[in-house]
Amino acid sequence: MAKRPIFQEVAAPAAQPLAPTGSLIDTAPRGARGWVRAWLVVLFVMVVAMIALGGATRLTGSGLSITEWKPVTGTLPPSGQAAWETEFAKYQQIPQFREENPTMDLAGFKRIYWWEWAHRLLGRAVGLVWALGFVFLWASGRMPAGWTPRLLTLGALGGLQGVVGWWMVSSGLAPGMTSVASYRLAVHLGLAFSILGLIAWYVLHLSRPEAALLRARRAGEGKLFSMATGLMHLAFVQILIGALVAGIDAGRQYTGWPKMGGEWIPAAIWDPALGWRNLFENAATVQFTHRIAGYLLAIFAVVVWARARRSPHPVTRGVFTVMLAAVAFQIVLGIATVMRGAPLPEALAHQLGAVALFVLILRARHHARYPYETSVRGTIR
Repeated sequence: MAKRPIFQEVAAPAAQPLAPTGSLIDTAPRGARGWVRAWLVVLFVMVVAMIALGGATRLTGSGLSITEWKPVTGTLPPSGQAAWETEFAKYQQIPQFREENPTMDLAGFKRIYWWEWAHRLLGRAVGLVWALGFVFLWASGRMPAGWTPRLLTLGALGGLQGVVGWWMVSSGLAPGMTSVASYRLAVHLGLAFSILGLIAWYVLHLSRPEAALLRARRAGEGKLFSMATGLMHLAFVQILIGALVAGIDAGRQYTGWPKMGGEWIPAAIWDPALGWRNLFENAATVQFTHRIAGYLLAIFAVVVWARARRSPHPVTRGVFTVMLAAVAFQIVLGIATVMRGAPLPEALAHQLGAVALFVLILRARHHARYPYETSVRGTIR
């Protein structure tokens, strides 16, 4: 081997690329999580508006004003006197008009028509925003790794919601029906809250880097998370029962509190002729169940909050306290709503209160699983 001078320069070894750090989701383009989160926040606001508008449609008796399901051509409302008269003639053929609104004129029909048309239009807009956002994120490479199936699931649930919506409306067009079937209304509202809950959970997840979530999960509180999950399920069941109450206007038939019609347990709570259908069609049974479930929810919320007070994480303790305050507010609002006969403003406020409470329970649950760590310097975010 040839000898080399002591001070001969030697070529530096080629620089090796650094191995990526963090999880796969962090290797997406910078800001990918932020893009998805912003898009989901828009969808979240639209779904909340859908729930509120759906409640208004139900409370104003407008849900059966459009008797056909036309996903594309139904986007445009009637134009011209002849078109309006044609739509009104279709409505006049269903039992709701003949039995409840036989004196309604075209002007009155237009008032209920616009509620239902706006509800359907907003539903189409939600689908469009989802589709455009998904295609943009995927085509531009801004889709974080592992999130495509989750976001596709949201789109599939949104499409299913449209089908369930028509399934619900069609029940009110059948002979002998003057409103939609209450259990179908419960399915429709339950699916809306499921979609809203998924969006909220994803937004919470995307609000922090994936590496921070992995570290936080190691400090998670399994028992508190399980209790919060149980509270979330109980709140969801209470929401479904609330839909049954709305479906048969049970909130307007017993307006006393704490008694119902002067009785602790109303005598009409069980009609042998209805059998199992008492659970869906008997106003006394449905409202009594809704009240009892509300009391159970309040008791369980206090138990979960008491457990959260022992959490070593201040932020976790704080979010559970906010959740408990929301439970108390919703109960007071529910009592005021039923005692006033469920007028439109109070009933809508109560429904939006259910949305806020459900999301706050989800938020508390997320903090139980992924707590913000604390150190001598304060909370690590």
